[in-house]
Amino acid sequence: MSAHSPHAHGNKARRLREAAERLLAAADVRIDGPRDSDLQVHDARVFERVFAHGSLGFGESYMDGDWSARDLPGLLTKLLGARLDERLRNIGTLLLWAQARFVNLQRGKRAYVVGQRHYDLGNDLFAAMLGKRLVYSCGYWAEATDLDAAQEAKLDLVCRKLRLRPDMRVLDIGCGWGEALKFAAERYGVRGVGVTISREQAAHASALCAGLPVEIRLQDYRDLHEPFDAVFSIGMFEHVGARNYRTYFDVVRRCLAPGGLSLLHTIGSNQPPNRPDPWIARYIFPNSQVPSMRQVAAALEGRFVVEDWHNFGPDYDRTLQAWMANFDAAWPRLSQCYDERFRRMWWFYLAASAATFRTRRDQLWQLTLSAEGVPGGYRVPR
Repeated sequence: MSAHSPHAHGNKARRLREAAERLLAAADVRIDGPRDSDLQVHDARVFERVFAHGSLGFGESYMDGDWSARDLPGLLTKLLGARLDERLRNIGTLLLWAQARFVNLQRGKRAYVVGQRHYDLGNDLFAAMLGKRLVYSCGYWAEATDLDAAQEAKLDLVCRKLRLRPDMRVLDIGCGWGEALKFAAERYGVRGVGVTISREQAAHASALCAGLPVEIRLQDYRDLHEPFDAVFSIGMFEHVGARNYRTYFDVVRRCLAPGGLSLLHTIGSNQPPNRPDPWIARYIFPNSQVPSMRQVAAALEGRFVVEDWHNFGPDYDRTLQAWMANFDAAWPRLSQCYDERFRRMWWFYLAASAATFRTRRDQLWQLTLSAEGVPGGYRVPR
């Protein structure tokens, strides 16, 4: 009988499904099971795609509608919580999973096109998803009960940690749509400079901050050579790259006036440094890299005193859930500009991110830094 006969193909499909069932059982997930967090298969080719291409095949098969889950964040939380990604690396038949996970991030021109698609998708999408303010980073939910309050609390926390006062000159590295500088100027009376490499964001931020003592520049942070009373960066460090961490802190150090404070708000990993997930790298954040604590600490040595290292990673789960709810509510309107495959891609991205923080695989750090140490010590606000 030919290896390509229908019977042989059926045997292969059955073996792949049985292998998947055994793996998923370790995460208390059933194929076509009754629970919201169970995996519903709509095309049996999903097993071959996943076993051959790992997380890349898993995400792409979801985008193509090969499988679904009524509670996608719940399903992905179970898979990550059981660390199936790590277990799969030890199974010879799934060698390609490991190969996919450790692919080279440099994917040529296509990777840059995908990156541009993420950041230039249009303010309609981000305005619908992010809420009252265009703040594309974790909110602070210590006392907040909704997304807008959590984002305002986060911005205020940054300002309080930096001890901002009227007429201080502050720098926002990677200023996004300008919301943080606008908040600091209006609430704390500071003067600000924001730098970004996104033309679309720079234009929006300039319009948003019109009439305020805020300057928005289309400029690489490495070209900064001027003093500021305080320096902060919110959600930009994930794109700096490990080879540039020391350069980043060198720039902050040379721009920070004597006695000034700096704050770094970034996603961080408690895992050893590795390459990003291949699906995320291809479809969402090409060339991004979540730093480890070891990498950040090494880059800080000889440059700053760490006055505080604040971790509120679980707050990102709540932030992402709020973004997902907003995205769902806005989809009838957004569907006029984006197709169903995009909806599934975006939903998978948000759900996978929520699961990553829910399982504590990633953290959210705020580091408060001083150049020489605050005399007498520093009590950091919470």
